[in-house]
Amino acid sequence: MQLPRWTAAVAGGLVTAVVVAGCGKEATSASTSTVLPGVTDVRSAAPAPVAFSGWPLTGVASDDVTERPSLAVKIENSPESRPQTGLEKTDMVFEEVVEGGITRFIAIFHSQVPSEIGPIRSVRPMDANVVAPLGGLLVYSGGQSAFLGLAPKAGLQVISMDAGGAGFYRSSARSAPHNVYGTPKTFWSQATKKHKAAPEQQFSYSTDGAGSTASTTGKTASKVSVAMSQSNTPRWTWNEKSSTYLRSEGSTPSKSADGVRLAATNVVVLTVDVVNTKYKDPAGNPVPETEIIGKGKALIASGGKAVEATWEKKKQSSPISLTVDGQAVKLAPGNTWVELMPSTWKWTVG
Repeated sequence: MQLPRWTAAVAGGLVTAVVVAGCGKEATSASTSTVLPGVTDVRSAAPAPVAFSGWPLTGVASDDVTERPSLAVKIENSPESRPQTGLEKTDMVFEEVVEGGITRFIAIFHSQVPSEIGPIRSVRPMDANVVAPLGGLLVYSGGQSAFLGLAPKAGLQVISMDAGGAGFYRSSARSAPHNVYGTPKTFWSQATKKHKAAPEQQFSYSTDGAGSTASTTGKTASKVSVAMSQSNTPRWTWNEKSSTYLRSEGSTPSKSADGVRLAATNVVVLTVDVVNTKYKDPAGNPVPETEIIGKGKALIASGGKAVEATWEKKKQSSPISLTVDGQAVKLAPGNTWVELMPSTWKWTVG
């Protein structure tokens, strides 16, 4: 089978050849360069990538990877929106603070295709910066005019209900505005030629859970609590049986509309600055923006352990890098939830 376009070198690095010539003998590097007797060749050989076939947004190996773009969808997380539909099949989720201290999700689908997803809500000023490295589709219901052009400028294809995009419908089981749902297959079918490619790998992964950075160097973390605002404190509890962290909204277990407990193989918490823009929502609350281009402290939890790290995103098109003492963090293969926690708050590990 043809490998995906994101085939990469193991550990994301180069293979460096260092050859020490024995007395009176000729040594040859990977590029067949001759090394003089008694001289150590410290030049790096050409990169030697090892082919890996798998899902780029989970690091899960597979010989049957479907060539399709990532599908990022704005999903509501107010109490009126729960339980949501489709979140149990995400590859990645970013949780961000919006007006009034509530949070919303940027749910990213690639390896799995749920039959429906929702409730779908509007775009925010930071969404393009978060999703830009994926280069795929961004789905939302609508938004303020000042924000509508940001995603296209970032190279993303937008599918918007307000703009007439196909695949949206309103559920009679919910009241507006919490009743907009969508069909992923219909969204994917609208991908233009420029936006059909699979996403690039966003994080580094170990070959198995035991080899992740948190598992090998972290401290026991049976619970991770994240303060997103005064009213939103998601909590993650390690479950040995499923090898995942189970999500709760405060003390209430988070479940999908199908009754499936929401869980993550990796929980990544990034401390970010959140600033109020000049724009306001219909209720008069200022619209906040998460400043995701920059750097800060991070917490990485997987395998029942957690390790503090540093995150950095150099520009809009760059993926988020995670490092510990300058070395790239390796996540466990599986889905990842990223908490964009305001720097005025703190995480708690227990």
